[in-house]
Amino acid sequence: MPPATLKASRGAPYARLVGVGGYRPTRVVPNEEILRHIESSDEWIRSRSGIVTRHWAGPEETVAQMALEAAGKAIADAGITARQVDAVVISTVSHFSQTPGIATEIAHRLGTENAAAFDISAACAGFGYGLAIGKGLIVDGSASHVLVVGVERLSDLTDLTDRSTAFLFGDGAGAVVLGPSLEPALGPTVWGSEGDKADVIGQTVPWNEYQPGDRFPALRQEGQAVFRWAVYEMAKVAQQALDAAGITVDDLDVFIPHQANMRIIDSMVKTLKLPEHVSVARDVETTGNTSAASIPLAMERMLATGQARSGDTALVIGFGAGLVYAAMVVTLP
Repeated sequence: MPPATLKASRGAPYARLVGVGGYRPTRVVPNEEILRHIESSDEWIRSRSGIVTRHWAGPEETVAQMALEAAGKAIADAGITARQVDAVVISTVSHFSQTPGIATEIAHRLGTENAAAFDISAACAGFGYGLAIGKGLIVDGSASHVLVVGVERLSDLTDLTDRSTAFLFGDGAGAVVLGPSLEPALGPTVWGSEGDKADVIGQTVPWNEYQPGDRFPALRQEGQAVFRWAVYEMAKVAQQALDAAGITVDDLDVFIPHQANMRIIDSMVKTLKLPEHVSVARDVETTGNTSAASIPLAMERMLATGQARSGDTALVIGFGAGLVYAAMVVTLP
């Protein structure tokens, strides 16, 4: 008996960003508060990271609640209803329930009509991974609109006595809606991993080794190793994303890298030789490193403040624990 011939699905020719939203917790934490726990100075923190303040979530600002706030804004910005969302992709490393994922709760509470929903764990590259997945679903025909959310409560994973990391992390959520497009608006994804370097960022204690009474697991990293990798290797990945999209730095309007460290951002700008007309996201100064949430949060702020405009061509790149990375050229919503 001959094998069955499968019917191929066919979606929109292309996908695009159609809405963006963000949520920052109400509590603003200045460097002075961090200095109560470590021997350092405001000048040292600023010179090492560029961070002046960050937002930390209160008890009621859960991962789910922050994600819902950002998602609701993105859906409204897209001009659609939640029932038109066919898939919900949540990127987070700070939802501590192994199963079920938080995405199903978000899809239900938003009022989607039984949307596909799942979590991904790709750290600071998670938003880029989500974009790649959402784009594929739309072009494949499995979805018409996809909600991608990056959300983190990294304050829960911060060791306030660790001088190398205590000042780095913040909380928040950023979201985008992807929809169909008749013309290219999301370039090819350049992504990958370098698992031989996986030990340079991670938790102090794996969940299966944590015992009640122990210090809660926290994020740790080898700062110099991460800095060198991000500065030298991620500029190459960013250039590959430009090449894959068929454009040059002169065609860019906006650069939105992962908001990990101001020195990394400035070094990438220099290495890529970005022209002066390119607006560069430096949201890290007041938001800190929010991992998967950092790119959509920075995107939302740039559009809200006029640093970027709808229709601008932007290069986005995320990189972090794993070590993982993802870069793409996008047309802003």
